[in-house]
Amino acid sequence: MDSQTSQSSQASQPPHTFQVDLRGLVDLLSHHLYSSPKVYLRELLQNAVDAITARRAEQPDAPARVRLYAEGGSLRVEDTGVGLTEADVHTLLATIGRSSKRADGLQEARSDFLGQFGIGLLACFVVAERIRVVSRSARTPGAAPVEWTASDDGSYTVRTLADEARPEPGTTVHLTARAGAGEWLTGERVLALARDFGALLPYDVRVGEEEVTDLPAPWDRAYPSPAGRRVALARHCHDLFGFTPLDAIDLSVPVAGIRGVAYVLPSAVSPAQRAGHRVHLKGMLLTERGEQLLPDWAFFVRCVLDTDSLRPTASRESLYEDETLAAVREALGERIRSWLTGLAAGDPERLAAFLSVHHLGVKSLARHDTEMLRTMLPWLPFETTDGRLSLEEFAQRHPVVHFTRSVEEYRQVAPIASAQGVGVINGGYTYDSELIEALPSVRPGTVVAELDADTVTAHLDAVDPAEELALSGFLAAARARLDPLGCDVVLRAFHPLSVPALHLDDRAARHEQARAEAEEQADDLWAGILGSLRGSAPRARLVLNHLNPLIRRISSLGDPELIGTATESLYGQALLMAQRPLRPADSALLNRAFIGLLEWATHSEDGHR
Repeated sequence: MDSQTSQSSQASQPPHTFQVDLRGLVDLLSHHLYSSPKVYLRELLQNAVDAITARRAEQPDAPARVRLYAEGGSLRVEDTGVGLTEADVHTLLATIGRSSKRADGLQEARSDFLGQFGIGLLACFVVAERIRVVSRSARTPGAAPVEWTASDDGSYTVRTLADEARPEPGTTVHLTARAGAGEWLTGERVLALARDFGALLPYDVRVGEEEVTDLPAPWDRAYPSPAGRRVALARHCHDLFGFTPLDAIDLSVPVAGIRGVAYVLPSAVSPAQRAGHRVHLKGMLLTERGEQLLPDWAFFVRCVLDTDSLRPTASRESLYEDETLAAVREALGERIRSWLTGLAAGDPERLAAFLSVHHLGVKSLARHDTEMLRTMLPWLPFETTDGRLSLEEFAQRHPVVHFTRSVEEYRQVAPIASAQGVGVINGGYTYDSELIEALPSVRPGTVVAELDADTVTAHLDAVDPAEELALSGFLAAARARLDPLGCDVVLRAFHPLSVPALHLDDRAARHEQARAEAEEQADDLWAGILGSLRGSAPRARLVLNHLNPLIRRISSLGDPELIGTATESLYGQALLMAQRPLRPADSALLNRAFIGLLEWATHSEDGHR
């Protein structure tokens, strides 16, 4: 019985209500939710625009005006919106988290509103110590004006006013600046913020007598000619982003309610740099840093657009990642792709100017898009032994498209391969090797092959066996000197004659060399493990040019020690010519060879004397 009584007593207890620390909540908003105190003005404009939208849903001919007046550390915002009754004030303004969009009769029009989270006037406490709202309802003509006054300590009062306080329906918001925040309520700052946030709003918004809205949007205006439109959009881009664009791309996606423009940057940027795009939601600026709006490959443009379909986050300063945003991102990417293919088909000069700056972005797109690769094939530039050419031009000249996977490998072989008539493309730059390997998919019959040390050596002329046999002593001394470095010595005849020696290796040889060095420095356990990983990859090789006069003189030397010193010098010079990074052992070899040659020269001079 006692247990039942206890359970009944517990069941009858009323639930408790959370107590909200308004000061703490304001601190949370200002330091964590919002990026800057300036968002207070966006919230005021947003509330005013939503109120007008609500009134016009019931009274289509109702006036649509928003007026802002800044004076002496205070701000007054007047709108001709739907207004509030005393019951609305208690229900909506005094309950944190409640949205006026949930009010009866407004749910069906919810998509027309900017706000979605009901934070509303609370954000104004970021800059104000007191907020006073005077409102008169358009829905209840006989209702008297009502005043709601709140302080940042969490207290508020509500009272009914005489009709003269607000003769017409609508709302007036008064803000009194908090200590240290007066600069946010100056006339100059309010006008700048209002124009920034509200330039595309569909209603008549003014700060004093200054117009805020600038409609229609620059991309929707009529211009006397296409050239005039380009000039106007270039000016708009310079005002917004601070640069004059190479071109402007229309971003119209009617299904998603998107209109706007993408401006092509006039200088190259890193693909890793996150682009900041300006996104307006139903005319109100939502963010200047809409990073997720476009595909990653479109890093060469900056966008400004207006949408009524994308969903904002709680702070209304970025976009919510959902299926709609993903679809919009794909659609906008398709608009930029279409612009590129249009240039390729009808304006090659503008395309060439664009690619001279942003070829990296197009290559990024082409490696995942076969159609784009096919379209851009005649235009994308690559570094080759024949100069800067497109893949199409290079493939027309060479039956086999040879390429290297690194810049270092290209520098090793390019001069020699070119002299032997072997065409090579430098695939060491970002995306290049992927595109070269994809070439057969868009150009059937093309043969693509990675160039390695064996291929280069095979294209060099062999030396007469009798001559090579006569030089066997010289070659043995040279090989003995370079063997500790993991490098073989071979004799070939090749052009240009001015190159005495060529250092050739590939990634497998470098990997084996690195493994061997690690094995030497490791303890017994790790040395055993690394030893078990020993590969069968060919070693690096120093190819001596039998046609070079210096090699002929060195090969005639009879002193094995001097031959070794000369070989080390040729090895070091070949590394430097290939612009390869030097290992500590290579640097030590260069120093040793240089000093050895000096000693030999000075000793010979002394002996001569």
